[in-house]
Amino acid sequence: MPDDADDVMGVITQQIEIRFQMPLADLRRAVAAAPHANDDATVVVKWYGMLAEAQEVLNRAEDALVAALDSAPGDVLDDPVMALAHQVNAAVAVRDGRAMVVRHYTDPNSLGRRGPGAWRGAEAAPRRSPALQTAPAPSAPTPSVPVRGAVR
Repeated sequence: MPDDADDVMGVITQQIEIRFQMPLADLRRAVAAAPHANDDATVVVKWYGMLAEAQEVLNRAEDALVAALDSAPGDVLDDPVMALAHQVNAAVAVRDGRAMVVRHYTDPNSLGRRGPGAWRGAEAAPRRSPALQTAPAPSAPTPSVPVRGAVR
């Protein structure tokens, strides 16, 4: 069975290295030396660290669940084993959420992003006009309708 943790962390690491055009270790050193030089790099390194922590928590939870399943009698899962299974599910959700944040910050075209910035000579995102041409709604004359009880 392939190790999904290596796959997730490997894919995210590769995306970071492609985005910033340098190995992750070099990016970490650059951010540590000048944390305000590039906000995107600083945020990505921070969230990657949080992602690595979440992956470690997930690994420990999975190991505990496997050990409990190996020692569980029969096919019946008791409450402690189910609690471990829920911990694994929660750890997966945290890891996946952090991976989504890292992917968001490595994709200059994701929603809410201004563009790639100036890291390593990247070009600014092209400006686009609105998707639809907008104009004020035409005003039609409204007929006057007498109102009951109005004083004239």
